[in-house]
Amino acid sequence: QVQLVESGGGLVQAGGSLRLSCAASGRTFSRYAMAWFRQAPGKEREFVATIDSSGGSTNYADSVKGRFTISRDNAKNTVYLQMNSLKPEDTAVYYCAGAAGAYFSRREGLYIYWGQGTQVTVSS
Repeated sequence: QVQLVESGGGLVQAGGSLRLSCAASGRTFSRYAMAWFRQAPGKEREFVATIDSSGGSTNYADSVKGRFTISRDNAKNTVYLQMNSLKPEDTAVYYCAGAAGAYFSRREGLYIYWGQGTQVTVSS
């Protein structure tokens, strides 16, 4: 069983930056892909970014490409989401997710481990 705990959310002004962290329990963290999703009020949860098990390949939603960077430290069992040039439309609860396998995917249904989420609020 894997547990994921997100941290680093908060309130920031538009144009600012935040770094989210997701700490995973268990010794098999390095075997599976990880991702970040987000859910804004009144909207469905959407894909943000994903990274494969080694950290060598990443993929981003068009809405965050060039502003957000996903990375991981397998020695620390942690995945990060660096968010720069934040916009009010980035306001959402951000969820960390772990896949069943090593290859990344944008498909929410392939992720079997989920954190509780961390709130990010961007003021205009």
